[in-house]
Amino acid sequence: MTFKELGLRVEVLQSIEAMGFAEPTPIQQSAIPHLLQLESDFVGLAQTGTGKTAAFGLPLIHKVTDRPTETQGLVIAPTRELCLQISKDLEAFAQFDRQIKVVAVYGGTDIRKQMSDIKRGATIVVATPGRLVDLINRKAINLKTVETVVLDEADEMLNMGFKEDIDAILEATPETKNVWLFSATMPKEVAAIAKNYMTDPLEVAMGHKNQSNENIEHIYYTVKERDRYDALKRLIDASPDIFGLVFCRTRNETATVAEKLAKEGYSAEPLHGDLSQAMRDRVMDRFRERSIQLLVATDVAARGIDVDNITHVINYNLPDDIENYTHRSGRTARAGRQGKSLVLINTRENFKIKAIERQIRTTFTAALIPEASEICGIQLNKLISKVKEIEVKENDIAPFLPAIMADFEELSKEEVIKKFISAEFNRFIEYYDRAGDLNVSSGRGDREDRKERRGDDRFDRKDRFERSERAPRGDRDNANRTRFFVSLGKRDGLNPGGLLRVICDSTGLKSASIGRIDVMPNFSFFEADKADEGAILSKVNGSDYEGHTVNVEITQKKEGGERRSGGDRERKSGFGGGKSSGFGDRKSFGSSERRSSGGGFRGNSSYGKSDSGSGERRSGGSDRRSSGGSDRRSSGGGRKFSSSSYK
Repeated sequence: MTFKELGLRVEVLQSIEAMGFAEPTPIQQSAIPHLLQLESDFVGLAQTGTGKTAAFGLPLIHKVTDRPTETQGLVIAPTRELCLQISKDLEAFAQFDRQIKVVAVYGGTDIRKQMSDIKRGATIVVATPGRLVDLINRKAINLKTVETVVLDEADEMLNMGFKEDIDAILEATPETKNVWLFSATMPKEVAAIAKNYMTDPLEVAMGHKNQSNENIEHIYYTVKERDRYDALKRLIDASPDIFGLVFCRTRNETATVAEKLAKEGYSAEPLHGDLSQAMRDRVMDRFRERSIQLLVATDVAARGIDVDNITHVINYNLPDDIENYTHRSGRTARAGRQGKSLVLINTRENFKIKAIERQIRTTFTAALIPEASEICGIQLNKLISKVKEIEVKENDIAPFLPAIMADFEELSKEEVIKKFISAEFNRFIEYYDRAGDLNVSSGRGDREDRKERRGDDRFDRKDRFERSERAPRGDRDNANRTRFFVSLGKRDGLNPGGLLRVICDSTGLKSASIGRIDVMPNFSFFEADKADEGAILSKVNGSDYEGHTVNVEITQKKEGGERRSGGDRERKSGFGGGKSSGFGDRKSFGSSERRSSGGGFRGNSSYGKSDSGSGERRSGGSDRRSSGGSDRRSSGGGRKFSSSSYK
């Protein structure tokens, strides 16, 4: 089947030809004819890299032919990177239809410019949920003329806590609109959106729901926890031509791993929420240009990355949620190419691999971390290939050749080759000479590994976990909540979703960690777990919200009102607060768990099959990143050896 046979109008076909598209992908063949011919809702399930943007973008451009100054199409995406990528693709699809205007709106940039762009006329708006809600609240955008709403990467938006924002956006659009939902996975939250806002949608799934891309090879390696970083380096050294992503669980770990790699000579840069937008853009531009071989990223920061020819995705840690593994691995093997997803686990994480296999309907291959001799051979062959393929600039080296030949006159051809190889290779051989074997058996419990990871893996305490889950929610929440005062309120443009985004962006916490939010005219309150007090006070304080500096203090309940613990002034309030004394024992791994005062555990884990869904939670997420982060580039360093030296 060709694009012409799908029924697209001439201007769109011209754009497709100019972009060099050959033939539609399976999801495009299934979706486009239906979306062109029928006014109905649609659910498309397919992995990233399978052409989903064109599957909804081409019919969307096809439809908006009249009333170009009115907003007829609305595309909602989870991150600013994906928002920008989609808007660029839509502009390319509409390059031969000059009347169509595509406007991207997202956080972290001047909202006034975006308001001006919309006012001048936007046929299609591509938006992140948080910024779009801000525009709706400011009455800066009219969604009453919208005929089609596209929810792209719907599962990721819900994972990031955007449910309330999505609900508000969909309620602001006409009931007669069509909703097109595209997602890589189909968790129950996505199914709920389809049920609440769609009427008899056609569902098209490429393979089984939540199934991984068949072109991805999934491999896992079992190592001691203390050897995780050394194992990462060996995997990199064993693939000299690697161009990939390294996923870490936290921002701090991302920055640390990237910094260590850079110091040891690897071409690596971090990408996480502490970087300003300018820094993020600079890093992403260098990665797209392949000036960087390795991008070390968190799940949130990497969402929306659409870079071709990524060869490897390395999971330095497994994600907390199984769905995130699908999104991670989907960054490779795009557009029909082959790719590898490598996973490092410790000796007690084998069951997580089994859980992911069941979820994504594929099988992992157990492999061994390459030994020193194997890596030396790989690097040696790479070096020889590079020497053989290098261009010889005869005229440039001619003046130096007589002296060089004289210096080597006493050496045979074999001796010259050996010395050149040794000059470049000795450090590498010496480094790996004492490196040892990093592999361990995944079936045995390693005592040192248990000691290093004590408290991080909760699943051997299942009984205590379930007992605490059965305890009344209020008994546990009241004892483990701290109430915070925020210096901004409604008059500063703050809303619950905006406050939640600031908190989650600054601290890396999930929206489920935040409880009740009360936004008053001049100030606000929110509740969070006691275990997160330190992170909230240190990271949220001084952050930015729409040009306003956010100040946060702990409130302490006092007769007749609340007192802010950070100062002597009191502020009366009709809202109850929590005591601020005591820090919980918060650790993050596998399941998000907190130690309650009664010694039990509660949490939410995709692996442990336990769910703590009761209690009031504010959903939110992030299309906003805190500025002022440091650019952690490292130069120099005492690198023993690096494969990047030979690239």
